[in-house]
Amino acid sequence: MKVKQCSCVILLYFLTLTTLSSLVASQTCKNSCGQIPIKYPFGTGLGCGDPRFQQYVTCNQEKLTLTTHTGCYPVTNIEYSSQVIHISDPSMSTCACTQTSKGFGLDWDAPFSFHDDTVFTLLDCSTTSSPIYRTNGAYDVDSNTTVIPQCDRTGAPICSFLFSCRAISMLNLPISTCCVYTPVDLGPSFEMDLQKLQCTSYSGFYSFNGQESNPENWKYGIALKYKFNVYNDYPSSCANCERSNGVCGYGGAYNTFVCNCPGGLNTTSDCFFRSLYNHCPRLLPRHTAGNFLIFSLAYFMVWVLF
Repeated sequence: MKVKQCSCVILLYFLTLTTLSSLVASQTCKNSCGQIPIKYPFGTGLGCGDPRFQQYVTCNQEKLTLTTHTGCYPVTNIEYSSQVIHISDPSMSTCACTQTSKGFGLDWDAPFSFHDDTVFTLLDCSTTSSPIYRTNGAYDVDSNTTVIPQCDRTGAPICSFLFSCRAISMLNLPISTCCVYTPVDLGPSFEMDLQKLQCTSYSGFYSFNGQESNPENWKYGIALKYKFNVYNDYPSSCANCERSNGVCGYGGAYNTFVCNCPGGLNTTSDCFFRSLYNHCPRLLPRHTAGNFLIFSLAYFMVWVLF
């Protein structure tokens, strides 16, 4: 009888160790990807953040990436206070390097829009056949529509500054082949098709960085805005979750809110587990769920042994 009881205790011991090892596992959803802090609505994997953003912004091998139908773009920074995400395009031309590109586009249903500070400049465009050089109010016989110009005439100084860059000046192109492309919304297709526009490459930046006449120090890339929802309200459940060192996520058949807590446990509120405190205020001061389960398992083992 004692041998049987001892065997049961040993089995229970190993089961307890297995259970505890799963409880103290690393948090499923992380609050950073490489050097970039991750907060709602973004996430580091499936079930993390907001499901609307998960398919567009992903973390792989500690690198945060935005994916659209035109390619994959490294995320360089996220300004959570102003709800702006900055990305870079490896095929984009800058003051330091010029290269051919197919352009850039956003998916029409993506939860992003272009920030007002984003400026696109098209380079090496055909001045004879590109549609961007048609005059205001011109009537296009082929499409039976009135064409609105897409070059911003007030942006001429930007072209002049860019053409002072060594990499661009070496192309020996007339400055007339440069076009500051507006509006930035890129029309209903949300796409800048350089082949259709008959331009070889483009440059994008979102800040002069306090040096408007020095393109070498401009902040090259693309700034995108995002909203939490239609009313742009930060979910209170997510705020409570993050205050308790949790990471906001989703789960279930209807993508309902979950708070991913240290230890890999999920709750529907936060990581303080206040419901446990209300029921057992004396036995359970501010413990995590992992500590509570450890306590319960230890108590059960003592009960079996004695």
